[in-house]
Amino acid sequence: MRVVRTIADLRALLRPLREEGKRIGFVPTMGFLHEGHGALIRQSAARCDATVVSIFVNPTQFGPNEDLASYPRDLERDQNLCLEAEATVLFLPEVAEIYPTGFQTHIEPGRLAEPLCGRFRPGHFRGVATVVAKLFNMVQPDLAFFGQKDFQQTVVIRRMARDLNLPVDVVVVPTIREADGLALSSRNTYLDEEARRRALSLSEGLMAAKAAFEAGERDAQALLDKARGPLSAVDSVQYLELVDTQNLEPIQGQVDRTAALCVAAYVGTTRLIDNVILALTPADAGLSVTRSTQSL
Repeated sequence: MRVVRTIADLRALLRPLREEGKRIGFVPTMGFLHEGHGALIRQSAARCDATVVSIFVNPTQFGPNEDLASYPRDLERDQNLCLEAEATVLFLPEVAEIYPTGFQTHIEPGRLAEPLCGRFRPGHFRGVATVVAKLFNMVQPDLAFFGQKDFQQTVVIRRMARDLNLPVDVVVVPTIREADGLALSSRNTYLDEEARRRALSLSEGLMAAKAAFEAGERDAQALLDKARGPLSAVDSVQYLELVDTQNLEPIQGQVDRTAALCVAAYVGTTRLIDNVILALTPADAGLSVTRSTQSL
């Protein structure tokens, strides 16, 4: 695995691979990698000739009172995980490399950035879309891999790739969970033992709603109520919403199309998000696994 820190070195390393017609996969991360990231890297390694992993804690997607300064970092562990998952290139840019002096151009992601997390984190998806667009231009991947846990992010990025005619297929990999159901997240490290137990209520609620859906329940409010029950264990719920997987509009009444049940909640001072896909048919379930920007 090669480690590069500048855009020039990254492009020089990838140019001959591209000229040889090699398929390049890309996994953008903010580091403090866990098995969820490992699953993305392994998928890329299995499907591509070369896999680039970036680690960059992007300042433009953090709000003024969020955890940019304290966001967990462990570069040695990250490098070991990338090696084990068979990454080819590790890209470690500094902030000045991504946002040089005088930088002022941003991507505005539009309506998809307004609901759910966007309602509580103004500017977040503007920062996400901008840095991902820049990274796509630097790496020029054939496929880019993202985790379903950040569901709204995947919808925003797929839309951006289509709208800007970026020649990359966005692959969404199902959420990786601990044995007890907790969705893997770099921010789980903030949780002490008691908080971690209470954090399980997110996945418990989602899985209860999913089980009800699979048993035939189609009333949106009933499904939301099913998910809300266990959430009494958290300190506060920012949102619990059932939305269309394509446009993120709330679903009311009967669930007549594939939906995402999404939640954001605080356990202590730690904000956690999670979701499940409620697919009407097995074919629809594939929407959460992979979707080409060419077919959106």
